[in-house]
Amino acid sequence: MIKFFVLCLSAISLFTSSSHAQNSWNYDTLKIGGIRQVIATRGVKDGPLILFLHGGPGGSMMKQADKFSNELQKKFLVVQWEQRESGKTLGLNKSNQPISLELMFRDTHDVIDTLLKKYHQEKLYLAGESWGTVLGFKMAETYPELLYAYMAFSPVTDQNKSETMLLSMLVEDAKKKNNVTEEKELARVKIPFDNYEELYYLRKWWFRYDGHPFADKDTTAVKEYIRSWSDTWLPAWLAAMERNLFTKLPAIKCPVYFFLGGKDYQTNCEIAKAYYNLLSAPKKNMYWFDGASHDLLVTEAPKVQRIIIDEILKK
Repeated sequence: MIKFFVLCLSAISLFTSSSHAQNSWNYDTLKIGGIRQVIATRGVKDGPLILFLHGGPGGSMMKQADKFSNELQKKFLVVQWEQRESGKTLGLNKSNQPISLELMFRDTHDVIDTLLKKYHQEKLYLAGESWGTVLGFKMAETYPELLYAYMAFSPVTDQNKSETMLLSMLVEDAKKKNNVTEEKELARVKIPFDNYEELYYLRKWWFRYDGHPFADKDTTAVKEYIRSWSDTWLPAWLAAMERNLFTKLPAIKCPVYFFLGGKDYQTNCEIAKAYYNLLSAPKKNMYWFDGASHDLLVTEAPKVQRIIIDEILKK
């Protein structure tokens, strides 16, 4: 079994089946950006909408959806959207054009607009995780009038700086351990990435440092996965890395809430915290999870859902 993060940013991408059943979700197909794109809904039929923007890019979160939304389903109509080149949407059709950041922004707005019309609502709650926060921040910037609130989990705020800090940390650790192989491979990494191999080496040693090393038998498959992934997604991801929100987005005109893991070095938690402190918004709050890493939406699901229901929804 191969189990690893979608190696750009997101939470877990599996080559295996999940223990969470999906047959209780209601699937629908929307015409978005000239192709069929899949949404799944579950919860209170006439409840407020909460739309999740999954990470990756290119990774669906449907296999974990019940885990991080089972309580939300009692208060909201929860919507999962499988973005183009992801999940069931990819199963239906390939993208009709090369993936770009602007294309994904347009898709996200079209999905929000379609959902509001379909369910006869004026606004919705938007939640982005990792790569999904790149899309979410753009929606909060451009269409705040469509959002009751925006929730950013493990947010991308200045990813070039985050990756540079991660690389420096790993190089220093390799020198302390006198790990010649690690030093040699990390020396090949440049930020921003020039190619998929640089991303592979950085993630390889990060996961080893984090206590989740790739099994020897899986390294070839992981590297091939990243190569294939980069053919589709690397240009859009590099464009996302260039978006420094400290300068591009100092203010948002809707309520915004940050969920940060104290051990998240993929989208560095201290950088995200600094951006939160700078950001101006009508309402804002930050929820800090000391022991959590990049995948806190899943690992801290019970606490996260209670915060959304007891604090954000009531406000």
